[in-house]
Amino acid sequence: MHDQHTTGPVVVGVVETEGQEQVALRAAYEATRAGTALRIMHAVEWPSPPDAAEARAGGGTERAERVIAHLSEAVHRQFPELAVEQELVSGSPASALVHQSAEAALIVVGHRGTGGFARLPLGSVSLQVAAHSRCPVLVLGPTRSAEPSDNRVVVGVDVDDIQPHVMEFALHAADSSGAWLEVVHASTRPELLSTGPTGPLLVGHETRPIAAKDLLEERLGPYRSRHPDVDVRTRVERGRPANLLVDSSRHAKVLVVGTHGRTGLRRLMLGSVSGEVLRTAECPVAVVPPPVVGK
Repeated sequence: MHDQHTTGPVVVGVVETEGQEQVALRAAYEATRAGTALRIMHAVEWPSPPDAAEARAGGGTERAERVIAHLSEAVHRQFPELAVEQELVSGSPASALVHQSAEAALIVVGHRGTGGFARLPLGSVSLQVAAHSRCPVLVLGPTRSAEPSDNRVVVGVDVDDIQPHVMEFALHAADSSGAWLEVVHASTRPELLSTGPTGPLLVGHETRPIAAKDLLEERLGPYRSRHPDVDVRTRVERGRPANLLVDSSRHAKVLVVGTHGRTGLRRLMLGSVSGEVLRTAECPVAVVPPPVVGK
């Protein structure tokens, strides 16, 4: 799972907290699959909190170095051939990761309570990084099961505006892991059946939006042609996009979404659907930004 337009490292942000080893190992797995290096980064914020006497005395830096060293050793045990870089920086974790995203293939961060920058809630670091990153961001949420029950990658699309970079990322993620791809679209508009004596007739809420599904199948044709080895299936239902994506995320390997970041609103809320999915999805979420011209 990586941005096909860069050969930079996979960067994982870590702190001294429970569960971070799982985040680092997932990042190592992604780096191995992408054929690139892993960079383990720890950001030490200054000034330190008033009660952080150890940090003021320099102990914060030493502890951070120990955290990075410990994780590097853990990664090396499971991925002995992987090149691992260690980086300790000063400043805001979110800003540091966004800065790294200019050259990274992928940024990996932990959701609240799962490692990474887990002491800060989603919306403080994870959401900021996902909203501003120049490369894809993988957000690892709380583990709800040991293993996914099916070999499936999910991607959320708008049938009227399929984002090619999001689809290609999802297809590559499915292809590289031998998974099948579920393309999910939530139909929010009533479908017209015909015109009756009093005007247009609407499909009832219990009826499957066939027209939207047919249109999606048609628009996926070129993607299927370019990726013949990926089993691409569609799921089109009426309802809120975020609800349908969260439902599809159960037991999936990863859920892929775009930022819809064509305007400054992306910097405020990442898009209402992506932001809500990041908080509630039941599998890791990959947020794929629009390509950066000249990157």
